[in-house]
Amino acid sequence: RFRNRIMFPIRDRRGRVAGFGGRVLDDSVPKYLNSPETLIFQKSRQLYGLYELLGDRSHPERILVVEGYMDVIALAQNGVQGSVATLGTAVSVSHLDILFRYTSELVFCFDGDEAGKKAAWRAVEIALSTLKEGRTVRVMLLPSADDPDSFIREHGREAFDQRMAQATLLSDYFFDHLSSGLDLGELES
Repeated sequence: RFRNRIMFPIRDRRGRVAGFGGRVLDDSVPKYLNSPETLIFQKSRQLYGLYELLGDRSHPERILVVEGYMDVIALAQNGVQGSVATLGTAVSVSHLDILFRYTSELVFCFDGDEAGKKAAWRAVEIALSTLKEGRTVRVMLLPSADDPDSFIREHGREAFDQRMAQATLLSDYFFDHLSSGLDLGELES
């Protein structure tokens, strides 16, 4: 019954198991399944990999925010430290408030497909309300067929690090997104 599935403990910031996440390893649906919401486990306040990240560095230079457990695991297996996953749910103000306690820079890196682009835009909209002096948010875009897991496995750490170094500042991403499809060179009549 549970073949082709893998379970992950989801730890809170203190290392206590708050819930579990599961992922199928074949084409079954749903692809991901988390513990039900409780007073202890709330997806909008939990970040997969945060406990492990803080165990390595209590105040990392930046934190990479991805969507799924497999992204965090694949990145770590390939030498990219400092990533957390939002457990397949949208980035929340609570997520960002928690992360900004430990770093001044966040990089959003979601899947390159349309759903990932929409998730990136929602994350940018939410991040706008959390920005203060000294905080930076960047958006790292991946090719349309990739997610962080597949990209790093196919292209390697060097290519991933290069893309992360070229991540777009939130303000640039915001204005590029709003102006896409518009002819800004045309005068208003």
